[in-house]
Amino acid sequence: MSDSSPDLSSDFTPDFGKGLIPAIVQDATDKEVLMLAYMNEEAWKLTLASGEAHYFSRSRQKIWHKGESSGHIQKVLSIRLDCDNDTILLLVEQQGGAACHTGRRSCFYRELRDQCLSFCSPEVFDPKLVYHS
Repeated sequence: MSDSSPDLSSDFTPDFGKGLIPAIVQDATDKEVLMLAYMNEEAWKLTLASGEAHYFSRSRQKIWHKGESSGHIQKVLSIRLDCDNDTILLLVEQQGGAACHTGRRSCFYRELRDQCLSFCSPEVFDPKLVYHS
């Protein structure tokens, strides 16, 4: 076993050969999972260059800078790749306290436990006021 530093140019490159790659987004401090999005190679490169999360929007079919509309950008503090280089984990500092377009801290805000459905993530902002819809 070797503890030498990996070569980032070859060892730390996602495999975009099959298209979009899932990006799990986690709060760097409390480790709460905030959202799941997708990246293509362009979003990956923009994220690395800017230090802020960029994704590929499947619904709009374009690059999306997280927080471009709401101001709730994600400062990327750490990036991890899985063993197959086909899933990305971003550890972020979530600006504005909310990752979800519904105004909740996490996109995973509904929980089914013991056959009871509840909200498990606080509403941080009113999306009607932020997105003017």
